[in-house]
Amino acid sequence: MAESIIIRVQSPDGVKRITATKRETAATFLKKVAKEFGFQNNGFSVYINRNKTGEITASSSKSLHLLKIKHGDLLFLFPSSLAGPSSEMETSTPPGLKAFGAPNVVEDEIDQYLSKQDGKIYRSRDPQLCRHGPLGKCVHCVPLEPFDEDYLNHLEPPVKHMSFHAYIRKLTGGADKGKFVALENISCKIKSGCEGHLPWPNGICTKCQPSAITLNRQKYRHVDNIMFENHTVADRFLDFWRKTGNQHFGYLYGRYTEHKDIPLGIRAEVAAIYEPPQIGTQNSLELLEDPKAEVVDEIAAKLGLRKVGWIFTDLVSEDTRKGTVRYSRNKDTYFLSSEECITAGDFQNKHPNACRLSPDGHFGSKFVTAVATGGPDNQVHFEGYQVSNQCMALVRDECLLPCKDAPELGYAKESSSEQYVPDVFYKDIDKFGNEITQLARPLPVEYLIIDITTTFPKDPVYTFSISQNPFPIENRDVLGETQDFHSLATYLSQNTSSVFLDTISDFHLLLFLVTNEVMPLQDSISLLLEAVRTRNEELAQTWKKSEQWATIEQLCSTVGVQLPGLQEYGAVGGSAHAAASAMWACQHCTFMNQPGTGHCEMCSLPRT
Repeated sequence: MAESIIIRVQSPDGVKRITATKRETAATFLKKVAKEFGFQNNGFSVYINRNKTGEITASSSKSLHLLKIKHGDLLFLFPSSLAGPSSEMETSTPPGLKAFGAPNVVEDEIDQYLSKQDGKIYRSRDPQLCRHGPLGKCVHCVPLEPFDEDYLNHLEPPVKHMSFHAYIRKLTGGADKGKFVALENISCKIKSGCEGHLPWPNGICTKCQPSAITLNRQKYRHVDNIMFENHTVADRFLDFWRKTGNQHFGYLYGRYTEHKDIPLGIRAEVAAIYEPPQIGTQNSLELLEDPKAEVVDEIAAKLGLRKVGWIFTDLVSEDTRKGTVRYSRNKDTYFLSSEECITAGDFQNKHPNACRLSPDGHFGSKFVTAVATGGPDNQVHFEGYQVSNQCMALVRDECLLPCKDAPELGYAKESSSEQYVPDVFYKDIDKFGNEITQLARPLPVEYLIIDITTTFPKDPVYTFSISQNPFPIENRDVLGETQDFHSLATYLSQNTSSVFLDTISDFHLLLFLVTNEVMPLQDSISLLLEAVRTRNEELAQTWKKSEQWATIEQLCSTVGVQLPGLQEYGAVGGSAHAAASAMWACQHCTFMNQPGTGHCEMCSLPRT
């Protein structure tokens, strides 16, 4: 019997031992390697040297003895995508994470842009400390890395969390260039497919059991700044609370851009706030099912926007004469309650951050949370937050519960016969100043929160036009503000701008044109959305001459409001205009009835 030998094969996933014989052919040996690592026969390459020289080919005539491969030798396996150097990949992806990532994932544009930036913090020559010439460099003027903690701590205000891309640069720095680093998502569930025992609760082993979690304050954040384009966007949202005293909720629509105040930072710019169906009281909010949610996302995408976060109010009036509000969220109470942290974690799980450096194709989230609440000066302030990736995992796997009587505390579930929950710990300081580890039952939610600065620009930006008489916001029927053709006719009659694009560039108006039940324009509004996105008046005028807009104007004229310039409008001819003007809209159901009828054909109610 031939003498057996053991050959070690190192891959990006680790080292495995392959049993073979000296007389075994290279082709047979490579089949064993493919079976052990789970590759197809041609999905990898094996080399004798680490620098990818001395490739072992699938030859049926050469034995391992002829290739001078001996017992205990170490060979090197590279997947076929990594078998040869790729200059394109090296310019956009940190080299240490190539083997562990998902290269087919399409990242956001801002992530692709920042991954190609240098990111270093360049400093000018210090005339007092630098003793070299103008072309030299020393420790006082050499460029700093974007993750330099001393530099971030000395910014005004100090930055507690480095940017996500700076964190990636830190992982891939050093001598090993992050060779064994992978951005892995945390899992709190039992791994499936373990056949050595009965399923939970009758059995569990160390292979399928999730690891215990020790909560740490996250050192990085996926978004470094939230910026509302102008005060009008926020003021119109706050108007609901000012008029009713009830709390309110909305989704933030905008875009992600570079935040230049922080190295490799990302900013969430808010251009509009969409208010879904909800029930709000003075101390609670209940979200209702929104049948228009998908349509809103589609319209926003065509306008170059996306859902970047959510916002809610927590305002209690303190003095109505002075216009002050109560300062309730601070270091002595809480910044986000446990229920709000769980809600934020759920939203972030629904909007993951595409990342090709993670085996799952996603890591963390750029979805932000904004709170309108009272500040130290008893005025309305906007605060921004995210929850950590650890909190996202606890929420995703249903391991975190809120505390009923203490909003600043959460509670890690205990294992039951239906669900295994890993132990969750956090570190604290006892009364003697010693660091101790506590079981997270309960746990302070401050371990899960990442704060984000929220700002308004010095020079306001307007993606959408601002009007003195704006179009009503959706789902505000409790205020008597409804979106119908009467409100549309009133809006168009009060906005007599000669520039049609300025009149039509209203986020809530565009949503109404697409989602109204009388004449939805979802299939014919793409040209108008493109005109609004590119600020192209010629495209807007072209769409204005369409039959769809002519019908909208005729519907507006039937509600008793005469639109300026309607008489000279002639896109569909005089006969159609006369016929439509003779029709009348029911005041009860808005159905368009034929002339000469005294009762509505749809609801049978009288015309007047």
